Amino acid sequence: MVKKNFPGRGKVAMVRTRPESVLDDYARLMELVGYREVLPPDLTTLLKINISWQTWYPACSTTPWQLEGVIRTLQGDDYDLVGVHNDTVVVDTGDGESNNKQRYVTDKYGVPCTYIYKPETKWVRYEPEDWSYLVLDEIYPEGVYIPEVLIGRNIVQLPTIKSHVFTTITGAMKNAFGGLLGRKRHWTHSQIHETVVDLLAIQHEIHPGLLAVMDGTFAGDGPGPRAMHWHEKNVLLASADQVAIDATSAMLQGFDPMALPFIRFAHELGLGAGDPREIEFVGDEDVAEERWDFHVDDTFASRGQKMIYHGALKPFETLLLRSPIVPWSYFASNFYHNVYWYPVVGRRRVEAALETPWGQLFCEYGADAGLEGAVLPTVEKKTVAQGLGFLAGGVAALGGLAALVHQVSPQD
Repeated sequence: MVKKNFPGRGKVAMVRTRPESVLDDYARLMELVGYREVLPPDLTTLLKINISWQTWYPACSTTPWQLEGVIRTLQGDDYDLVGVHNDTVVVDTGDGESNNKQRYVTDKYGVPCTYIYKPETKWVRYEPEDWSYLVLDEIYPEGVYIPEVLIGRNIVQLPTIKSHVFTTITGAMKNAFGGLLGRKRHWTHSQIHETVVDLLAIQHEIHPGLLAVMDGTFAGDGPGPRAMHWHEKNVLLASADQVAIDATSAMLQGFDPMALPFIRFAHELGLGAGDPREIEFVGDEDVAEERWDFHVDDTFASRGQKMIYHGALKPFETLLLRSPIVPWSYFASNFYHNVYWYPVVGRRRVEAALETPWGQLFCEYGADAGLEGAVLPTVEKKTVAQGLGFLAGGVAALGGLAALVHQVSPQD
């Protein structure tokens, strides 16, 4: 693969922040990273908004102040902006952008959004220009398809600092996972590290300008990207080098960046600087000395997934995740997170987070539009109803099987 040289390679901006100054701090952060040199101003710039849960949870999804800080700075230089949302099989995007107050911000600044999962989005087959896929062509032998609307436009990835059950940390590189791959992206989980490197290489080819702006006001560890422990860390990161910013996030969380396969692979292929010794820190450089001693745990749901991707159930991966019975896995994840985990465990953590300065700031967002506070869902009735449907279907199937066995059994 041809080594990639681009403005801002190996440079990460770091800024300490507080709720009272966060929008100005984002402006300072972007000045430090040299966004004008990174993002050609004559091209439309896409804002890849992250929604990892349709309910607000600290460190989980793009924060409203992160989105507002970036929009306000770029609009000050007359950039033409468009928000980008993907869907997932386990998250309702419409509810998510509302509950996370992202829609409030994009509406406030008149930024239109494109929803790449809707029928009007055209997906086109993508063939690399000067390199070969690591794994995507094997995972998708019928071809790798990406949204045409992304090609030829700048993009700003808007992740948060958090852990992840499959990749240890998730940040800028994995933020493209939902944007570039369709609903079959779960097929890649057994080779997720190689997949996100393939996606970064695609980004370098299709986007004239590429920037990542990462929020660490809250940061999350444990079984991310949802069922995490939150921590107030009050830092912001930005870089044109997605490998470097992810390496920096990993380093702050207490992990060795080069021990994470996706960072090491990208570094070795010349897609960015993954070795902290090769990264230039600018701004509040003392942030780079922090180590937060984060760790990664599994949930009941992720343990089951890992058994399918890497464990005893690996021989049944195609049956369980690529056949008509695959909705069972979506239901299982929804049931665990929205019926059990959030009401039983997560809600108390959210209520505690809302008492912090950042939680108070979240509550204040959208007050002028009647959105003050936070949506704290109870048991998700839709998922319970689905569960009852699955149960009824299972009982009916067993009953039918029993009747069939009775009909073909020898009669007394």
